[in-house]
Amino acid sequence: MSDDGATASELREQILDLARRYHDVAFPPRVFVPGVTPVPVSGKVLDDAELRLLLDAALDMWLTTGRFADEFERRFAERFDARAALLCNSGSSANLLALSALTDHTLGDAALRPGDEVITLASGFPTTVNPIYQNGLVPVFVDAELGTYNLDATLLEEAVGPRTKAIMAAHTLGNPFDLGAVTEVAQRHGLWVVEDMCDALGATYRGRAVGTFGATATVSFYPAHQITMGEGGCVVVNDARLTKVVESLRDWGRDCWCDPGKEDTCGRRFGWQLGDLPYGYDHKYIYSRLGYNLKLTDMQAAVGLAQLDKLDAFVTARRCNWRRLHDGLADVDGLLLPRATDGAEPSWFGFAISVEPDAGFDRYDIVHHLEEHNVATRLLFGGNLLRQPAYTHLPRRTVGSMRNADRIAESTFWIGVFPGLTDEMLDYTISVVRDFVAAPVRARRRASRAG
Repeated sequence: MSDDGATASELREQILDLARRYHDVAFPPRVFVPGVTPVPVSGKVLDDAELRLLLDAALDMWLTTGRFADEFERRFAERFDARAALLCNSGSSANLLALSALTDHTLGDAALRPGDEVITLASGFPTTVNPIYQNGLVPVFVDAELGTYNLDATLLEEAVGPRTKAIMAAHTLGNPFDLGAVTEVAQRHGLWVVEDMCDALGATYRGRAVGTFGATATVSFYPAHQITMGEGGCVVVNDARLTKVVESLRDWGRDCWCDPGKEDTCGRRFGWQLGDLPYGYDHKYIYSRLGYNLKLTDMQAAVGLAQLDKLDAFVTARRCNWRRLHDGLADVDGLLLPRATDGAEPSWFGFAISVEPDAGFDRYDIVHHLEEHNVATRLLFGGNLLRQPAYTHLPRRTVGSMRNADRIAESTFWIGVFPGLTDEMLDYTISVVRDFVAAPVRARRRASRAG
């Protein structure tokens, strides 16, 4: 009890009420000034709900994974009707956990072994591919499809070889890849499927949620994504054999499944004999895998709970923003605009644009024009990963000419559709693009660049 007689519970409520008032004063709405106010490609959209839950978790002074993480994992798993949703510290870590789990000895003949192959997209994000190498496996890079920017599903059959054991690819910019084709090939050849849906949370394919097709799926909660915890990620587990494996790999590789701060969940903490350890060795310190510590904090999970309540609204806003850009640029010559995969309802992460070969200008020209006018742009991740210095010396197999991956590396960029963008920002972006294509300044820019 405080000096004025208030209990800890009453003081907590006062603090949380002040947090609401503080947010209204500290973060007032901003006025958009065309050409002056930046138009970002992505960003977090927060209000007092996130601040209140963040402080609520901080006042617990628990700090590591706790009650907010438990609640988030429960609700997130329910959304996907999944076996489990296991939080970790980033989407990249989620990818590492998801693929590493497929190498586990408990899977018997189904386990991936060094030298086995994993089909993936040549123009994806590095941390979708890196776990393949980190587990001693070999990627089979498949060329991309322009417009959807996903792996070309017509090449999948050719990609399957004697040692191919899995398919792991991302749904590019929130646009689902052809899950019908991928799952059909996977079932016919007995392949694992790992869906990297870090950019695609909330997307559907033929009415079914993306993230429910593979044995596992991965999510990122970095600020650029559909919902954020600042940092953070999650592995959605749909195959019961993998739940304990992913959890163990995330939690130091331990055999114990007690939650942090808990003991003797199994009722026989000192009743195990595993490996060459003596009988009765403390189960909390028995390690059955080469694991990591990839947990996140409860404060991050608290922010995620507030964001989860807004996910559907955020996805709707992204779709509306994407449609506004598409409608505003549909008649502009020289630009290839994005399209949804047949049967998919994307949860758009960004709006991809490829400059056509005969446009009369190149990506350098238009990107610099947009940036000079305070419209932020990004390239489509690693472009053609085969041309990235990190991968040039590593073993791999390729399928397709990589013509489209090269096009992406040389001519594709994307602009934002996240919910923090207003109609005024989007209309300004459209006008900047249209003015550039219509203006004769491109030749001067190219001449100055050549000089």
